[in-house]
Amino acid sequence: MASSRNSPPAEGSGHPAAAAAAQGSRRDHREQPRALLEDAVTAAVATAVARHVPRGARVAVAFSGGIDSMVLLDALAALAPQHRFALSAIHVNHGISPNALAWSRFCAEQCATRALPLAVHEPRLERASGESLEARARSARYECFAAAAAEIVALAHHADDQAETVLLQLLRGAGPRGLAAMPALRPGHPALLRPLLRLTRAAIAGYAEARQLEWITDESNADVRHKRNLLRHAVAPVLAAGFPGYPLTLLRVASHQSEASALLDELAEHDAATAIDALGLACARLAQMSAARGRNLLRWYLRREGLKVPTEARLDDLLRQARASGTDAQTRFAHDGAEIGCHHGRLVVHAPTPAPFCCEWHGEGEVRLPGGLLRFAPARGTGIAAAKLELRPVSLRSRTGGERIQLAANRPRRALKKMLQDAGVPLWQRAALPLVFCGDELAAVPGLGVELAFQTGEGEHGWKLDWQPDPHRGRRKD
Repeated sequence: MASSRNSPPAEGSGHPAAAAAAQGSRRDHREQPRALLEDAVTAAVATAVARHVPRGARVAVAFSGGIDSMVLLDALAALAPQHRFALSAIHVNHGISPNALAWSRFCAEQCATRALPLAVHEPRLERASGESLEARARSARYECFAAAAAEIVALAHHADDQAETVLLQLLRGAGPRGLAAMPALRPGHPALLRPLLRLTRAAIAGYAEARQLEWITDESNADVRHKRNLLRHAVAPVLAAGFPGYPLTLLRVASHQSEASALLDELAEHDAATAIDALGLACARLAQMSAARGRNLLRWYLRREGLKVPTEARLDDLLRQARASGTDAQTRFAHDGAEIGCHHGRLVVHAPTPAPFCCEWHGEGEVRLPGGLLRFAPARGTGIAAAKLELRPVSLRSRTGGERIQLAANRPRRALKKMLQDAGVPLWQRAALPLVFCGDELAAVPGLGVELAFQTGEGEHGWKLDWQPDPHRGRRKD
């Protein structure tokens, strides 16, 4: 049954190894009085609140209705009056399970019983190419958490979850940052707090039974096609049987790797002081560093720019290109929805270079183009003469090469390519820059000037151009 109440956690149903894990889990917490398990959960949550939750803070529990989030909600609800913080809950209904609506109703009932506000989100799961449904659902949850009207979002991850995360990252070949797994507190707006991170699944189950809580069970937790479920049901029981300290020993691994990751970040910040300026990351400084130190700085820089770190092979390729680059190298490295280029000897993260474009202009105040937004503002005595633009069709085009322009009577007609180079415009910005044509004549280049034949006279009505190129939109990871 996909939805249950007042029953032991059924994550292991349908899998032999999972059944053994469930039995072992029940033995673990039955060997201890339930009151002790209840006290352990209460103490852990109270400690986290005392350390990280200021009085008057708004705290929202990420509430799925499962046993873990049910325990966290219950423990925080008991502490809220004494510690004087405002508690609410967030439920994300992905609509994947046929029981999703029933789960939402269950969460509403539990919050109503405790007089807690509940915000229900129903995000649309539109996946990017190659993105799994599980990954998209996770991203959607964190997007909902980020939009919460709370300073802190409390998550119910526990020690078994942390151990599984370490194993997943290890099997993916992650370095110290990945093996550090989930932090107990991630500062931000909102901050993410995990009060149960040092407690085992058995302790949480003991609390739930001692408090006679109700909860629901997600049937997808038994699906071993998901890598985390495979580890939980087929691998973790074997590790627990052979290594009695599991899962807590892997918490120590995560702690050690978190410290190592912090030290690497400190080294990167030290190197960044002489390698990164307002223009970007100096390729010459990367060339002076050892490969390991250069990779560390490059990883740090990409994360700072909001990008995920590339695979090891792609990172090495980017480092090789950067170390070999001259001041005018034409590096073009597409990654994570952005591009990395080279300009004036610096690596720069920028929006993707748009494909060639051409569209007609019919007097709109704003035109959205592949590389940005072009505004036409009415003006007097400056800009493009409005009357001249009315004589022939006006189009907005990307550069094709060979364009020339004359900006003043005392200046010669010059190649647009050379003028943009002299102005220090990077290659990717040149590709995105819209040119205003009247018929087949180049009338203006935003940011550069208006062709002499199309300039306004004194007091004449004109159009002033304002070009706003798109910034890169890096996707920050949790």
